[in-house]
Amino acid sequence: MDISYELDSDSKIYEVVNEDPETAFCTLANRELMSTEEGSVLHCLYQFTHNEKLCENNKLLCDVCTRRQFCGPKNSATNAKKHIYTNAKKQMLISLAPPVLTLHLKRFQQAGYNLQKVNKHIKFPEVMDLAPFCSVKCKNVVEGSQRVLYSLYGVVEHSGTMRSGHYIAYVKTRAANNQLSDLVLHDKIQQSK
Repeated sequence: MDISYELDSDSKIYEVVNEDPETAFCTLANRELMSTEEGSVLHCLYQFTHNEKLCENNKLLCDVCTRRQFCGPKNSATNAKKHIYTNAKKQMLISLAPPVLTLHLKRFQQAGYNLQKVNKHIKFPEVMDLAPFCSVKCKNVVEGSQRVLYSLYGVVEHSGTMRSGHYIAYVKTRAANNQLSDLVLHDKIQQSK
């Protein structure tokens, strides 16, 4: 999918191009079969990537429909520039599986005119399958694969308020290589001079 925009004197015009509309909302793995526990990072991803309907005040500006309107019969009453809006669907999916996945959860919510920090605990698995959140044409994924696995190796959390606090990092370390450990412990590594 390619999304580009032009700046018009009246508004921004977005042009959405998708080579295959049949696969526009398809994922590598079935989203409905996965279990997303409330308060988990998988549930957060599920909500972030759900299919949204753009309608009423959220309609999409249809550039093609607007151009089509100007190609019709011309009279002085319709010379005014009128943009055509249409109902649409929108879904955010991963189109390129990164070598290292970094998720940043925005932990704020609007409360009237103020922002509040959300202190709710979020559960996360040690191994996570991203396939239900990847487009069917996701790059960096072996063709035909229905799993995109990531292994957790670090978490950074903030404790405190929105104005102050501390960041704490937790990092998973690799098991020591026994051969190398033995050589170091028994001083059997040759020093280069």
